[in-house]
This record gives sequence, C-alpha cells and structure tokens, in this order.
Amino acid sequence: MPNSLTAKASRNVIFLVIVASLGYFVDIYDLLVFSIIRKTSLLDIGVSPDNVLSEGIYIINLQVFGLMIGGILWGVMGDKLGRIKVLFGSILLYSAANFANGFVHDVNTYAVIRFIAGIGLAGELGAGITLVTETMSKEKRGYGAMIVSAVGVLGATGAVFAARYGWRNAYFIGAGLGLLLLLLRLGTFESGLFKNIEQTNISKGNFFSLFTSFKKFKKYLCCILIGAPSWLVTGVLVTLAPEFGKVLGAKEALSAGDGIMYLYIGLAVGGMFAGLFSQVTRSRKLTMLVFQILLIVGEIVYLRSTGITNRQFIGLCIFMGFGVGFWPIFITIAAEQFGTNIRSTVATTVPNFVRALLIPINFGFIFFKGSHGMINSAYIMMCILNVIAFLSLSQLKETFGKDLNYLEESETEKPIASIAPA
Repeated sequence: MPNSLTAKASRNVIFLVIVASLGYFVDIYDLLVFSIIRKTSLLDIGVSPDNVLSEGIYIINLQVFGLMIGGILWGVMGDKLGRIKVLFGSILLYSAANFANGFVHDVNTYAVIRFIAGIGLAGELGAGITLVTETMSKEKRGYGAMIVSAVGVLGATGAVFAARYGWRNAYFIGAGLGLLLLLLRLGTFESGLFKNIEQTNISKGNFFSLFTSFKKFKKYLCCILIGAPSWLVTGVLVTLAPEFGKVLGAKEALSAGDGIMYLYIGLAVGGMFAGLFSQVTRSRKLTMLVFQILLIVGEIVYLRSTGITNRQFIGLCIFMGFGVGFWPIFITIAAEQFGTNIRSTVATTVPNFVRALLIPINFGFIFFKGSHGMINSAYIMMCILNVIAFLSLSQLKETFGKDLNYLEESETEKPIASIAPA
C-alpha cells in the first residue's frame, strides 16, 4: 500500500508539472503574439503606416499595465483562495480576451482587450511555479521549475508559426489552446502547504505587508531587480533589431520576429541548463550569477558586430536567450524567499513587475540615445541594469533546499505546524 500511494503521488506531481508547463506555453504565446503581428494587424484595421509605431506602443503599454494590475490581483487571490483557482480564473480570462481580439476593428477596442488579456496573463506563471515548488521535494523542485520554463518559453515559437495563418487566426488559436488547457486542468490538485493554512486565521495574501518593514521590502525589491537585465534584451536589443542592424551596417535586414523566436528557443535550452546547474551546484545564486555573465558576453558581442549577417544575428539571439535561461531560477528564488501565506503574491507579482520594467528601460534607452547614440545607449543601460542586478543578488539568501513549510510574519518565519486552525 505505501508503494502504491507513493507511485500515485509521483504521478500527481508529474501531471501537475505538465499542466503548469503547458499553461506557461500558452501564457508566453499570448504575451508575445501582439508583438509578432503588431504591424500586420494595425495596418489591417486602418491605422496609417506612420502611426503603426505609436499606436503599437500605446497598446503594448496598456497590456503591460494589465500585467501589473493582474499580478497583484491573482497573487493575492492565490494566497487567499488557493493556487488552483488562479490557474482556472486567469486562463479563462485571457482566453476570452484573445477570442475577442480576433474581432477588433479599431485601436481603442484593441487596446482595452489587450489590457484585459494582460490581467489574465499575469496569473499563469506565478501560480504554476508556486504550485510546483510547494508540491515537489525541496531537493528536486528546481527540476520542476526548469521543465515549466523550458516548455513554456517555446510558446514564442508557437506564436510565430500561428501568425502565418493570419493575425486574427493567431488570436483564435491562442484562445483555443487556452480552453483546451482549461479542460486538462480539471484533474489538478491544490498545494498541500496551502491546504494546511486555508482554515487558519493567519493573514494571507496581504500585498501591503511586503512594505511594512524595510527588511521585507528590501528582500522583495531585490527579487524583482535581479531579473531586470532580461528585458533589455527582449524589449530593446531584439525588438529594435532592424534599427540596430542599420547602425551596425548589417549586410541584410534583421527581423525582430525571427529574433524573438530564436531568443526564446535559446531561453528554453538555457532554462534547462540553468535548472541542472542549480541542482548540481546546489546554489540558486551561483546559477543566477553565471548566466547573467553569459548574457553580458552575448550583449557585448551583439553590440560590437559590425557588418552583422542574419545568420550571425540568429546565433547571437540564441546565445543571449541561453543567458536569459536564469528566468526560471529567478522566479524560484522569489517563491522560496517568502512564507506560504504570501508566496503566491510574491511569485506572481515579481515576474510581472519585471516585465513592467520594460517601460523605464525603454525610457532610459531613449533618453541616452539622444546624446550617445543607439549603441552607447544600450551599453549604458546594460551596465546600469546589471550592476543593480548583481547588488540585489548579493543581498538575497541562498534558498536551495530550503523548507517552504513556514508562514511569513512581520520579521520571523513561523512553522506552519505551530498555527492552529481558526
């Protein structure tokens, strides 16, 4: 009997990891689909070529704002109502939004629906990683996060291929994938650690409690800032590849769409290696440091690639994506830094706040570009973001193998077993 129970528990964990992985796949698909079909879709609904860039930024900014709002909303709900409810609610919302996006005919409607989609998308990754880290053993949970990320980021490739069937169909495909995944999730189960505190009177999902002490706020802020360098690559170096190509004297036009696809292929591979590296070295912090250094190397080579060819660009995108493979480790660190009663809030808000950093990163890049040019502006932003990330990483404790069966209170970590039900 014990062996059969153990086998069943193992199957349940495997199923949970698969569901979380596929959920992140759909999340990345929907997160990037607008960036891929931006120009085509806006021209098709009547936006003039001169206004495609400005209207596209307007829509992207609303989507990012939705991610920020949704990160807080779903994170708090995950701690108050359970991780599973977030997985169902978030995917239902962004699937409905994507379906509606396939019917838009004007910019404002387009933007509002992408805002709603952003709210829905914000809940997927944090809830999935929280479930995986709380369900798997402390020695092996890094493997779970590794698989979730490696499968998930391939959603970018899916979005690129779907866009070939028309931009409206790309949204319909995204909505359909979400609804199929919703059915698959009917067999998922709630985190045991959350069940242990569900009926207690302990404060759960109090977002503002993260700001009640300098020590807790500092830890939370550092969890966000260690991931900041990733979005300079995605949002600036690759998204603006055509413009960088002209400055670098590229021998052929560089495609941002292809760059994003190969960047995420590299990220998938890098995520696998980062997960394995953290398990072998038994250190999340060392893994972050090594992969951030690899990312810096890739950025420098890219910015020095005078006369770059399309093949070289693809290779550099894969390499830089490999460096951004620290992404699953970064989210796992955030989840492991805080107690069960606030863990979902942290794990859900942190990646979405990092995504929102694209706004100040773009602002800083444009600010420095005016007086220093594109290449030097990129160098300046790279230095600023990585110095901040390294300093933030140095302030965090190592969390590999940490027991997550505790509650977060004002300044202490209190074991769940010591809390009586209400």
